[in-house]
Amino acid sequence: QVPVVESGGVSVQAGGSLRISCKASGYPFSTYCVGWFRQAPGQEREGVAAIDHDGSTSYAGSVKGRFTISRDNDANTLYLEMNSLKPEDTAMYYCAGDALTLDCSGDYLMAVGAWGQGTQVTVSS
Repeated sequence: QVPVVESGGVSVQAGGSLRISCKASGYPFSTYCVGWFRQAPGQEREGVAAIDHDGSTSYAGSVKGRFTISRDNDANTLYLEMNSLKPEDTAMYYCAGDALTLDCSGDYLMAVGAWGQGTQVTVSS
């Protein structure tokens, strides 16, 4: 695992907004494909979003238009802005990254594995 500090996970009402972050250290963050995947209890993991070193992004269909992924390379930090949250967005969110891929996506990073312990997002109806 890469040393990271994940933060921002809280409980919110449906329709609300939240930003979670993942600050990494010890790696050339700016050259990595980085992103998020999530897992709800009793459910399979789902790739959420990814952003490549050139700033190109990809999103799962379930979050497209509601979530925005971004990165601050100077701060070695990855963000996920989540709007119009739904109860089905409730999950543990994990950040991940990889330096050697032509497929920068949440699904790919899900296979690579989490950098940290995750941050819990709970959306109540």
